[in-house]
Amino acid sequence: MKHRFLLSILVLCVNTSIVFAQDKNYTRHTVAKGESVLQIATKYNVTPYDIYQLNPDAQKGIQENDLILIPASAIKKSENVAEKERPKVSTNRTHITKPKETLYSISRDYNINVEELKSLNASILTNGLKIGQAIKIPDSKIEGDPKKSSETIAKAPEESIVKVVETKTASSPVLSNSDKENTVFHVVEPKETKFGIAKKYGMTVQELEQRNPQIVTNLPVGFKLLISGVAKNPDASKVVIERPIVEKPKPVTTEIVKDEIVETKTVRTLTKNGYANYEVKSGDTMYSLTQYFKVTEEELIQLNPTLKDGVKSGMILKVPGKGTIKTDADQSTLVKVASKTVVPNTTRKSLVLLLPFNAAKIQSDTLKTMDVRLKKDAFLNMTLDFYSGALMAIDSAKTLGLNVDVKIFDSEESKVSSNVENIIKNNNIQEADAVVGPFYQQYIEKTAELLSEKNVPVISPLSKEIGKSSPNLFQAMPPSDFGKTAMFTYMMSKNGNIIVVSDPKRVYNKDFISKNYPAAKFVTLLDNGALDIANLKSLFVKGVQNYVVLDSERTGLILGTTNVLLNELANFQIQLVIIEPNETLDFEEVSMKRLTILKLLYPSLTRENNSIEATHFEKKYKDLNKVFPSQYAVRGFDVTFDTLMRITQNASFVSAADQIKSEQIESKFEYVKKGTEGYINKGVYILEYQDDLSVKQVN
Repeated sequence: MKHRFLLSILVLCVNTSIVFAQDKNYTRHTVAKGESVLQIATKYNVTPYDIYQLNPDAQKGIQENDLILIPASAIKKSENVAEKERPKVSTNRTHITKPKETLYSISRDYNINVEELKSLNASILTNGLKIGQAIKIPDSKIEGDPKKSSETIAKAPEESIVKVVETKTASSPVLSNSDKENTVFHVVEPKETKFGIAKKYGMTVQELEQRNPQIVTNLPVGFKLLISGVAKNPDASKVVIERPIVEKPKPVTTEIVKDEIVETKTVRTLTKNGYANYEVKSGDTMYSLTQYFKVTEEELIQLNPTLKDGVKSGMILKVPGKGTIKTDADQSTLVKVASKTVVPNTTRKSLVLLLPFNAAKIQSDTLKTMDVRLKKDAFLNMTLDFYSGALMAIDSAKTLGLNVDVKIFDSEESKVSSNVENIIKNNNIQEADAVVGPFYQQYIEKTAELLSEKNVPVISPLSKEIGKSSPNLFQAMPPSDFGKTAMFTYMMSKNGNIIVVSDPKRVYNKDFISKNYPAAKFVTLLDNGALDIANLKSLFVKGVQNYVVLDSERTGLILGTTNVLLNELANFQIQLVIIEPNETLDFEEVSMKRLTILKLLYPSLTRENNSIEATHFEKKYKDLNKVFPSQYAVRGFDVTFDTLMRITQNASFVSAADQIKSEQIESKFEYVKKGTEGYINKGVYILEYQDDLSVKQVN
């Protein structure tokens, strides 16, 4: 071991000697006690960056008696300068970058623009600005140090100042070469951030906020940011759009049946040109559709080319007329497709979104830490995805002409704190027609409590918790038990024979089923936990659908049960059922083939939607964001758009919740009373595996 260590030192010494022998352009400096890299650089008329290039380890710190390499050419240059009188004005001055300096701050000190500084130092700025770099400064007519120059320039006439025009795109600042005024503006484009804008102009977020104090808590689209100089007009940085707002809305028309009962027709959302989307129901025919919508068969096919293959249940058709969210025939208020009485909603509505961006934490991030945060911070990614979907919902509302203002606030949520109370106190949220968010259940409940006096509806977008009730609280995410309830309700509606294979570990589910569905039959398990095959077979009933609820994640029990079901398919009508997600079914041990043969049924909060509207949404989202929408992006759209549609009805949000069911891209919204206070969404899909490996909605 000692021999290896000595050999390593020897090799190191030989290599060092070779370096010194081969290059006479370097000299050596022994670090004195207390000396710093900056002091050494000043002594030899070089920059710390030059020293770091030759001595990478010096970046970690230097100590007394360390050997530092210094470029010999720099020594000679220093000696020559000492012998000759230095000129008062140099052709290109040099600036040594200090900690926390940016290209913007340097250009401001020397009265030059950032682009000019970049072009003169292009070769050394490829990897960004580093501490200790020697930055070339263009020739200036003003002598002295940078600070003095800046003060002199501030008093100079306007003719000597560089004029900068407003930026036209989000990608690159447009700068003018005319010499009139040193004022730079930037108009905020959609999806831009303070961090991105600051980086573009070589400044920090703090500097950007100091020049534009109005953006400390928000960065509205259309805001005219002051980048450098002094704005002549005090309103030059006035907010063009205070918050994301639906501009110049046209009143949305809602048709309400007042004098007659109309057949139940499912109308989704209005389109800009006056058409509505109609979901084909079981029993609809080409003739009945043409009669109902007062069009010819040719006209209907022209609007919907897919009808050439026949009318199929679940199709979404484009039809003449106007309508709104779908309703059911057994409700007191019915939505109409035919041209009857039109009651416009002329009252301007207000929607508030409280989303946990936690911008204060993000603004202090460097590019590197931001990259790490985006990779590791799942909560931030979820928030940004939800926000991107919500923006598309707002844009859709604008297209439909909905008369709505939308304001978005940073709720600054964590598990231990939020800024909800201050936002509500300082921003007149009590006058909103609805509030979506925050995300955490405890802050949702706090928001509902603070807004309960004015009965402002508060919609919880993501939480599945059933916490404290409030009359104005709406849980948009169905609780897990609602999926189980929906599944049993569906099976009972089919007069099915319900058989349950229950794992002993699933005590909660067994108690839930026994308490609420006493007609369900439980299969006996053997002492070793295996299935009692004879007992299972004895529970089948001929002439009815036998639903076998498999409530276990044990591979052996799943395979044993499905083997029996496959063997008995020739004798009975059998369908496999699960009542909550089961990861074991995703493994190769349980083949997809047996699940499709048994037409697996399961409850889901979302559906697979291949309609024209869903395809259009996905394509538009990808065009805007360069990625396909995540589940949280779709959720952001669904919750926000559903809320926008409800508050623009000619009724209160509570009335709309009582009377109207809706379906958006992936989610169903069917609010029901939660005991005596508040509402819960019971909108759950029952999905079924098909032979072609697709999934079909059956409820």
